[in-house]
Amino acid sequence: MNHLALIAKTHNLIAAGDIVGAESALVELADSEGDSALALVLEQLPPKDVLAVIREYDNSRESVINLLVTSSQFARAVVIEKQYKDLTRTHLRGMVNSIVFRDDADPVDFLTAIGDLEGGSDALADYFSEKWSRVEAFARTGTFDLAQDDGESLSEAALLASAYVKPRLEQDEVADHDWMELAWLLRYQCPDLFIEMLLVLREKVRAFEAGSAEEVAPEGDTRIETGDTDRGEATPAARESDEESAI
Repeated sequence: MNHLALIAKTHNLIAAGDIVGAESALVELADSEGDSALALVLEQLPPKDVLAVIREYDNSRESVINLLVTSSQFARAVVIEKQYKDLTRTHLRGMVNSIVFRDDADPVDFLTAIGDLEGGSDALADYFSEKWSRVEAFARTGTFDLAQDDGESLSEAALLASAYVKPRLEQDEVADHDWMELAWLLRYQCPDLFIEMLLVLREKVRAFEAGSAEEVAPEGDTRIETGDTDRGEATPAARESDEESAI
């Protein structure tokens, strides 16, 4: 198969809103020529096209594309995800969880790649937006239990001072392959990024409470069912004009 033709076909399908068709074309390449051929094509796809496919996570099946995306490709896609303006963060949570916690992945490698990009901490803050008060409690007390938190946020200096404290929770106690485990990994294995993300999240919360932004949705305890996605039928592809400035 001509890879350049496939790249063009994938791009055109995504631009037309046919995300399922684009994914099928890529999967067909993997079936006919192997994973290495698909990995080569993924390297040549623009980040916005990679994003369009991987954000349509469906936990009812395993996607070969999500299994082959590298940490750098994933990070570039994550930082432009906000172009979709999905206030529920359903797609962001779904794709992060499906890729960062895939069987062969080193989650810290993916988190580091995200943190190394401009906009990375902002994207992670969006990921935690619906759980912001419990993340604050975790930063202060080492647990996610709001009953143990007095509600006072730690200053940046206090956060830095507590960056390397011994965990009160072990990773296997929060190994949900979701936001709790991601917060644990950030705090104890990427502490600088955790602090940076938390400071950005606080700004988003303050802006939301002041009515000057819609970046943070009201918090609730209901888990987001990441299977309830539109599979490309309701969310158009990210805008091309914003891609370079967002990366």
